[in-house]
Amino acid sequence: MAPGTTPLPRSGLVVHQPLRRRHCAGCRRGPLSLLVMEDGAPRCLDCADLGHLVFLPRGDTALTRRAREESALSAVVVRFNRRRSRYERQGVLVEEEALARAEQRCLADAEARRRRRARDARRRAAEDARFTEAFAAEIRRLFPGCPAERARAVAAHTSVRGSGRVGRSAAGRALSEGAVISAVAASVRHLDTPYDRLLMSGVPRHEARRRIAAAVRTVLAGWSGDRLDSAG
Repeated sequence: MAPGTTPLPRSGLVVHQPLRRRHCAGCRRGPLSLLVMEDGAPRCLDCADLGHLVFLPRGDTALTRRAREESALSAVVVRFNRRRSRYERQGVLVEEEALARAEQRCLADAEARRRRRARDARRRAAEDARFTEAFAAEIRRLFPGCPAERARAVAAHTSVRGSGRVGRSAAGRALSEGAVISAVAASVRHLDTPYDRLLMSGVPRHEARRRIAAAVRTVLAGWSGDRLDSAG
């Protein structure tokens, strides 16, 4: 082994993917795609009594681990990387029946994970639906003049999971009055005023908000029956 190279695995059988053409020192077959070094001489898998094993490439850690657990005989397959001056694992050799059992175990786990994800998705959807209904009800309480469909639309928009909107904030989840008013004001700002057009025309956000603040307060006051001076 060249100085500075990564050593081979210390335990278990090691099979090499040769970088140059090699022939079996026993049966003379070759060139070999896989070989075992015995007393400094290359041997084919059949001569090394490993010919019945099948190759499992690296990549699926769980499948590799389980295949080795199921296999009475296994070997690590390595190849020397000249550029990095080290041996790198390419996969393992395991018994074919062991690989089949390992695949079944992984499939069973994958199905269990799929069912759990489906259950979790249904649970989250139910939680989100209940929260959206509660948020819409709070909008209607604070703004009895707000159309019911609009209240539901605002609640659905602001409470989207992972959106970062006010409905998903701690205050929003607590249905605080400030969070509910902010959500409704944002809806009015975008849908009932020229705010978006001002932004698209290059007006700075704070200036655009100043220009439409009175219009937002007017809509909110009409829905609530009060003057909400800070909602714009």
